[in-house]
Formats: sequence, C-alpha cells, structure tokens
Amino acid sequence: MSPLNLPRPAWMTEDLVLLEDQARRYIASEFGPHFEAWHEAHMYPREVWTKAGEAGLLCASIPEEYGGAGGTFAHEAVINRELSYAGFDTFGAPLHSGIVAPYILHYGTEDQKKRWLPKLATGELVGAIAMSEPGTGSDLQGVRTTAVKKGNRYLLNGSKTFITNGQHANLIVVVAKTDPKERAKGISLMVVETGDAQGFRRGRKLKKLGMDSADTSELFFEDVSLPAENLLGNEEGHGFVQLMQELPQERLIVALHAVAMMERAVALTTDYVKQREAFGRKIIEFQNTQFVLSECKTEAIVARVFVDHCIERHIHGELDTETASMAKYWTTDLLCSVADRCLQLFGGYGYMDEYPISRLYRDARVMRIYAGTNEIMKLLIARSL
Repeated sequence: MSPLNLPRPAWMTEDLVLLEDQARRYIASEFGPHFEAWHEAHMYPREVWTKAGEAGLLCASIPEEYGGAGGTFAHEAVINRELSYAGFDTFGAPLHSGIVAPYILHYGTEDQKKRWLPKLATGELVGAIAMSEPGTGSDLQGVRTTAVKKGNRYLLNGSKTFITNGQHANLIVVVAKTDPKERAKGISLMVVETGDAQGFRRGRKLKKLGMDSADTSELFFEDVSLPAENLLGNEEGHGFVQLMQELPQERLIVALHAVAMMERAVALTTDYVKQREAFGRKIIEFQNTQFVLSECKTEAIVARVFVDHCIERHIHGELDTETASMAKYWTTDLLCSVADRCLQLFGGYGYMDEYPISRLYRDARVMRIYAGTNEIMKLLIARSL
C-alpha cells in the first residue's frame, strides 16, 4: 500500500517480512470485504477479536509462556501498520496488544499473567484501559474513580468516558484512587473482569466525528466488588508510575498509526488523480497536483524515517519520553495536514462518505487528542529544553 519506495529499516528482520506478508493477506481476505458493512453499522462484530487471535495478530510481543507469540514491539509495529494500510483504523487491537497486555506483563503478579495474558492472546478476553473521566481529561492525577479496600476486597466506584473497546472489552484496567487524599501517589490500577462484575455497566457507544465503527464508550462502576488480587501488582499507589512508564509506547503506537495513514492518503490520492480527468487532462498532469503530492510524499517519508528510528530505539530500550512525545505530536499534526491536502485533490468527491479519503480525514482528527493531547506533548518536550 505504501507509495514511498523506502528501503526496509534495519529492525525489519526476515521473520518480520514474513509476518508483514501474512498479516496483509489475512486482513485483506478476512476483514477487508466487510469494512463497508461495519462502517455503515458503526460497529465491527465481536468475532473479529477471536479471528485475529487465531491468526496470531494479537499479543505478538507477549512471551510464549503466557500465550503470546514471543516477539518484540517490532512484531506489534508490523501488524499495526498492516491494519492501518488496509484501512482498519477503528480496530482496537493496537491498544489491546500494545498497551493493555504490557501493563499486565510488566506489573502483574505471576498469577495475574497466567490468568489473563493467554486469554488476551486468543481474543477470548478483549482489553481496554479506562483512564479518562468526564471531568479530568489529561489530568490523570485528578481522577475521581475510587477503589476503597473493605477487608480482602475493593469497592470500585466512578465513571469513565472515551474508552476504546468499551462495548467489547471484558478485561478493563481501571485507573482509580486507592487513597483519595493523595494525587499521583494515591493512584492504583484495578483489573475488572466484566463477566461477573456486579455493578459494572456499559454506557452508550459514543457518536463521534470519525472512527465510526470503533466502540468508544462510557463505562460506569457502582460498588463493583473486586478481590484484592485484582489490584495490578502487589502494592497500592504505584499506578501513576506504571502509567508514565508505559505512555511512551502508547504514543509511539499512535505515531506509527499516523504515518501509515499518511502513506495511505498519498496512495489513494495518487491513484485517483491518475484516473480522474478535468479540462481534458488527467488531474496528475496539472502542476499544482504534482506539487501538492510531492510535498505530501516528502513529508510522509520524513515522518516514516523518524518513526522507524523511534521504533528501533524502543526495541533496544532507548526511547525516552521526550522523543516519543515529539513523534506523537508531530506525526499526528502532519497527518491532518496531509489528509486535508489530499482530500482537496479529490474535489467534491473527497467530501463524500463513500470515498476512503473522506473517512481518513475524519478519523485522523482524534489522533491529536488521544494518548495525551498534543499540547501536553509539547509541555513534556519543553522539560528537556
């Protein structure tokens, strides 16, 4: 799908090339034919998760002893890129595999890893992380959801919003205050298995500007009783540190997604202008078209090289918060710019929902907001000045 004609980065080993081809073929044959129907229904079906698990598209970086494929973040990157090249931007697998599962792998007890990770790898469990609240946004230290210990159990109370995978998720990592008097030091991560969680309720699937078939939702917890072993890890009060340690990977995932969407926008537009005629000429023959696509392709290449560099650093454990923040803010800002210029070359058709560039344009906008707004990214970068 990529029109960039770049050499493969150094981190792309032979097994990753094979994975890339297998993922591309599977996504095209099993998911691609249904994108239009899912878009119209504003939801993709639950069975997508189990199919993805069977195909090895979930938890690729989780060790084999816990049911994963035993790969690295590079394997996740390849799969995520192929999902985006195919146009399946609404699928919550990058969050499930690259964010939720690593929380359990890195901070969970041995029992928690054995209990949850194999089921996440098969898609039997669908993961979500519930951070945002109606009144807090990016201020994670100010969350109002509480998990109060009563004997050997916790009572979880609060509400969350903008939760990716909210309608399908049955394993939810909830950011809560175990000590409401504290800010960062009072935060813990609680794991809710929704199947037997009395007092848990899913709210509405939120109607959004874009990402139509993504099941972004409100979640409510009313005296949800959790066993003490559902506290992620062994001690209370470590949740904020755990969040901060995992956010660079989350932001890199967003940047990777943004670059793949840029590449797709350039490919779609290049194909369109080579076919469409105006004033007796192909649109590609107009100098303005050539200049606009030259700019977009150049910017996409620069972004791709930067993100590949970040991926390599991350694989070696060297990606710092500032660089991840740079990647997230810059690529998502650039994506919106590229998508806007590409849509313009489609003319009126670019505004029509049945054209993929229209959906891409709408879907791109949220990426400057989630995983920390781009304004927050700039604050984090400023600390390194």
